[in-house]
Amino acid sequence: MKLVLLSGGSGKRLWPLSNDSRSKQFLKVLKNSNQELESMVQRVWGQISAAGLSNQSYIITGLGQVEMIYSQLGHEVNVVCEPNRRDTFPAIALMSTYLYSIVGVSLQEVITVLPVDPYVEGHFFHKVKELESIVHDSGADIALMGVKPTYPSEKYGYIVPDKSQNEVLTPYRTVDHFREKPHEDQAKLLIEQGALWNCGVFAFRLDYVINMLIQRGLPIQYEELVKHYDALPKLSFDYEVVEKAKHIVVAPYDGFWKDLGTWNTLTEEIETQQIGSGIISADSKNTHLINELEIPVTIIGCSNLVVAVSPDGILVSDKSASAKIKEIMKDIEQRPMFEERRWGWYRVLDYTKKDGKEVLTKRIGVHAGKNLSYQLHLKRSEAWTIISGEGELVLNDKLIHVAAGDVIQIPVRARHSIRAITDLEIIEVQYGNELVEEDIVRLYMNWADIERQCVKMS
Repeated sequence: MKLVLLSGGSGKRLWPLSNDSRSKQFLKVLKNSNQELESMVQRVWGQISAAGLSNQSYIITGLGQVEMIYSQLGHEVNVVCEPNRRDTFPAIALMSTYLYSIVGVSLQEVITVLPVDPYVEGHFFHKVKELESIVHDSGADIALMGVKPTYPSEKYGYIVPDKSQNEVLTPYRTVDHFREKPHEDQAKLLIEQGALWNCGVFAFRLDYVINMLIQRGLPIQYEELVKHYDALPKLSFDYEVVEKAKHIVVAPYDGFWKDLGTWNTLTEEIETQQIGSGIISADSKNTHLINELEIPVTIIGCSNLVVAVSPDGILVSDKSASAKIKEIMKDIEQRPMFEERRWGWYRVLDYTKKDGKEVLTKRIGVHAGKNLSYQLHLKRSEAWTIISGEGELVLNDKLIHVAAGDVIQIPVRARHSIRAITDLEIIEVQYGNELVEEDIVRLYMNWADIERQCVKMS
């Protein structure tokens, strides 16, 4: 069985900590067994590894999240990148062609798909393993996993099994129909009928999707489908495939499962009331503060609140109303002010635009032993000030040792990179007519390749 993890999200549901490049699954707000903060994706990957599934797992994501995944999980993770952000049907179709034509997976192999960020207990993934045999034994087009509800929720979709089937005889039941986010009274009736929460986990034989692409006249070779990716409908796999399948079964899961999709549900699982600088007064009950800035935040006499502070903005919300943030922010576009990368991180400190000229100031952290790509920019020049640590700078094929206090001018089209000998922090000031992250021409990624181009300077 191959496991496919879907990593997407617009970064609106947990704004301002989440953004286009740092969706909710990357926020380090949960504590692990060592009492260290970790993200949802780190927690899930640890559980997948413990279940012995990591070597056969793949993550599919958009270009904006690739660096974050490598930063948090390491470079051993199998990552497939969408050419552009669409929806779950195109993403799963693309991953299917990758497994078929690049990895060489058999058409009879079972592919199991799930979100990258379920909040579950470890044995959830042992239940996921059972979907492989269920697909083969049932002969179904698709096998789902459904969570036995603990209360009549209006937030989740429901899978309604066939009532006539004796569930004792098999570990799965035939699906009769689906019901999307019913009202509470309707949810109660569905639960009485044996309905299960749809947790977004499903499995199918690889040939099911490959044959579907053939029937639609679409390529089944990965490289070709990348070129025709825009021809795929921008629809969810649930809508385009699952709801139209003729034979669907569901395996009930009787265990803990939760969608940490709002500040209200997330703070229920954060073990500490406060992360970051600030004070919460004793009379502020059930209030959480998550502060990524070095500026302290003080909360006095305010209960049932979430206060989230990041370089992207500040949120103060009653917990019960916090789910509204996605709708409020849906039409607001802003560049991410903080990003994690495979080499470290950066934070935007200031941005100005005047008379067609832009100036952007960043604080950049490069972890010891890591390096930026050897790159050049077509639309901007940069000035770097090393504020701590030491490293090796490459500028137009010349290798120079740098340390705190050094200032480096990088003209337009100058080839440059830096490797941190110790943890390195840099203030970077960009000047140009258009300052965008896309203005990067990468020449080499690996430091050994970069060094081979260099002449060492004393």
